[in-house]
Amino acid sequence: MDATTVLNVGMILISLALIAVVLLQVRGEGLRAFQGTSLTRTRRGLEKALFQLTIALAFLFVLVAALNVTASR
Repeated sequence: MDATTVLNVGMILISLALIAVVLLQVRGEGLRAFQGTSLTRTRRGLEKALFQLTIALAFLFVLVAALNVTASR
């Protein structure tokens, strides 16, 4: 297996994990805009961990994509 194949498989696995983490996050944030209230809520516990994991996976995905472009040249 060459480097591009490994990076492609890595991108697929990271994208599946990213999709799963996004789907696990709490929904209903968009409905607050229609209520007219400015309630702020802090993320705690599992919700905060999922949010941080989403950011980390997105960064990792971009990094692997950039490595894939440079490796394919």
